[in-house]
Amino acid sequence: MVKKVSRRLREAQAKVEERAYEPTEALNLLKETATAKFDETAEVHIRLGIDPKYTDQQLRTTVTYPKGTGQKVRVAVIARGEKVTEASNAGADIAGSEELIDEIQKGMMDFDKLIATPDMMPQVAKLGRQLGPRGLMPSPKSGTVTMDLAGAIAEFKAGKIEFRADRTGIVHVMFGKASFSAEDLLANLKALQETVDRNRPSGAKGRYWRTMYVTSSMGPAIEVDITALRDLKATDAA
Repeated sequence: MVKKVSRRLREAQAKVEERAYEPTEALNLLKETATAKFDETAEVHIRLGIDPKYTDQQLRTTVTYPKGTGQKVRVAVIARGEKVTEASNAGADIAGSEELIDEIQKGMMDFDKLIATPDMMPQVAKLGRQLGPRGLMPSPKSGTVTMDLAGAIAEFKAGKIEFRADRTGIVHVMFGKASFSAEDLLANLKALQETVDRNRPSGAKGRYWRTMYVTSSMGPAIEVDITALRDLKATDAA
């Protein structure tokens, strides 16, 4: 069965040419084609020249967006003793110890990010079935296993997110809201590009960047000129 394309999407697609756009031009077009009746999420899809089935070609890291994400991030913390109080005082939406682990095992998932202290990880590990499929399992690499709870909570609430390349070598990640100015979207996109470059896997050979497309969550895909984005200085995109 062929899925019918809505008139709204057809009209948006008609505005997009089959070419790579200069970054600011692409982001202005993203905003223009975000015509749904809600504030759409700005997404970027990056095809990289990597094969993640090899451990030295995997990409998993975090980026802190200078202009935030435009989303309210609910943070849960699993810790013990005084660290639970510290987490609550630092702005955690949920904080607890074994009782919180039990609640998550029973299906409570009212959070977007889970942080744990290192001493709690042996118990948190048994939550793999609940957390793994949602990408919520804490890990030191993503900054979600730490004793600096106040710092981690502040970073994730301010705009730090984790991302990874999927098994085909494509990164799918949000970088703001369609209501952001093109300048703010560009600052976030530049921060993401620099993070992807900085964390290039050691096994990546040949051309690393293949294609980059931006889109709003209900809009058409718009190709971005990767070279033009990489040539921008961070201060130019701020």
